[in-house]
Amino acid sequence: MRYPGRLGQSLEEAEIDVGDEIEVSKDGETYRGVLMPHHDFSDPSIVTLKLASGYNIGLELGKDSKVRRVSEKQTKDAVERTMPVDPSKKKVAFLGTGGTIASYVDYRTGAVHPAKSAEELVFSVPELMDICDVKARVLYSIYSENMDVSHWQELARAAAEELNSGASGVIIPHGTDTMGFTSAALSFMLRALTGPVVCVGSQRSSDRPSSDATMNLLAAARLCVDADLGEVVVVMHGDISDDHCHAHRGTKVRKMHSSRRDAFRSVNIEPLARIEGRKIAFAGEHTKRSQGSVEVLDKMNKRVSMLQFYPGFEPEHFDMIAGNVRGIVIAGTGLGHVSDRLVESIDKAVRDGVFVAVTTQCLHGAVNLNVYSTGRDMISAGAVPLEDMLPETAFVKLMWTLGQTEDPEEAKKIMLSNIAGEIASRRSV
Repeated sequence: MRYPGRLGQSLEEAEIDVGDEIEVSKDGETYRGVLMPHHDFSDPSIVTLKLASGYNIGLELGKDSKVRRVSEKQTKDAVERTMPVDPSKKKVAFLGTGGTIASYVDYRTGAVHPAKSAEELVFSVPELMDICDVKARVLYSIYSENMDVSHWQELARAAAEELNSGASGVIIPHGTDTMGFTSAALSFMLRALTGPVVCVGSQRSSDRPSSDATMNLLAAARLCVDADLGEVVVVMHGDISDDHCHAHRGTKVRKMHSSRRDAFRSVNIEPLARIEGRKIAFAGEHTKRSQGSVEVLDKMNKRVSMLQFYPGFEPEHFDMIAGNVRGIVIAGTGLGHVSDRLVESIDKAVRDGVFVAVTTQCLHGAVNLNVYSTGRDMISAGAVPLEDMLPETAFVKLMWTLGQTEDPEEAKKIMLSNIAGEIASRRSV
């Protein structure tokens, strides 16, 4: 947005536009940076500059303040460069999807936009090409809240294609908000992985000095090149500093903080690996690379809902949802409980052919419906407890399971089988 009132008029007379590099002199100090847009929450007398450090600063302009344009704005266009080929290095495929990790600021508007090409992302971290022979393409450029089943299926097929064509690993730059759903979906869809499939994100966009994008991408590349790993994982910062990254199993990871760089945590298990520079240290068991061809099982039944129980949850609401789906995952309280009033609705849904699974909204720990009478009534009604499976992992797995079979008993058998490490035999604190 343009600056309003007298300030906007002064900038216009000085032929200064949003995105221009300007110099502001006031109170004996001089500030230089890119003029950012005005927004509704800012005072009409304040200009916002993005300094060379990457931080923004607000400056109130008075009568004695002076402003001059240093250079005209530069818009960010898609990078049109040819990716170098180095057969001496292992090939790693990048499948772009969008998100903060692939974002840049458009100084005309101040908005953050996804990169339009995979080359744009890779060339922003040229150190990647020191580690591996990069093959990059963008499948789509969207925010992760817009991801759905069709995107997961396309990603699974593309990842298998790259691995079967000789890639040592596949890196999927992804928005962090739903990355755990995507990693779980890929974990069930892909079989006999010949290398890691790494979902990687960043909490801070690359224009910010505190961005975690570069370190996360380099750790993901190092994992693809140097690790004997055949699993879907999520790679993100291991703590708030730039010490190391963690590789989390794709079915046991959750975003636990809205903004911290170490927002992702393995739940009920330790992270699979710690990546610190060139050093990769595995913790516990992990699936190693397979030989042969990667198999894709990508059939999904989208008619599945995930419900979080809360006090006062009306049975009529459950009935309405159950009447329109083939499966329901309930995130119950504590050991997996719902109110007595819902048990009859569960019983009816199961008799009508709806698969009802139960997880715990506590996340840590496991479901146990054998302790209290309500839990035993839920089992009698046909609800299936899913041990320590994360609610979102259970939701994705149930869609996948109902895509493989329509038989209730077979579906129950699959849901209770530990296919991709989603059920922990031992749980860590």
